Amino acid sequence: MAGAREDVDVPSGVEIERKFLVEQPPPDLDACPHGEIEQGYVALDGEVEVRVRRYGDQAFLTIKSGGDRVRLEEEFEIDPRRFRALWSLTEGRRIQKTRYLIPAMGGLRIELDVYQGALAGLLTAEIEFDSSAAAAAFTPPEWLGADVTDDPRYKNKRLATEGLPA
Repeated sequence: MAGAREDVDVPSGVEIERKFLVEQPPPDLDACPHGEIEQGYVALDGEVEVRVRRYGDQAFLTIKSGGDRVRLEEEFEIDPRRFRALWSLTEGRRIQKTRYLIPAMGGLRIELDVYQGALAGLLTAEIEFDSSAAAAAFTPPEWLGADVTDDPRYKNKRLATEGLPA
């Protein structure tokens, strides 16, 4: 979808986001809503990924395709039994993280992920946008570090399969 028009709002099933590294999160982080995420990849085929995720009491099956800022994304809530069955297929392709929801300027929300396990010490932040133009115009707050939106080493699927970037 790299050729998507810049002035068009996001259609259903498409996600536009930017991703940043974070060295030092905001000081009031614990006051923000947050929850634990377990995420595993059932299948990876080039730019297509099928994952399962448990976020609090809810579980989801997600299919994504495409790269970088604009991607197709379809997500379906699944029951706990189905999550457990699919989770067993993700061995060796999992991540655990705590996600913090931080309000940002212009009604945006920053999703700050603090990784655990083999990825401990890694913090990333993602922001979703209504259009490619809004994503391009976004000025990040000072606490956000390097923009890694276009760096495949920081995609969750890559982190789950290859670990921390060298």
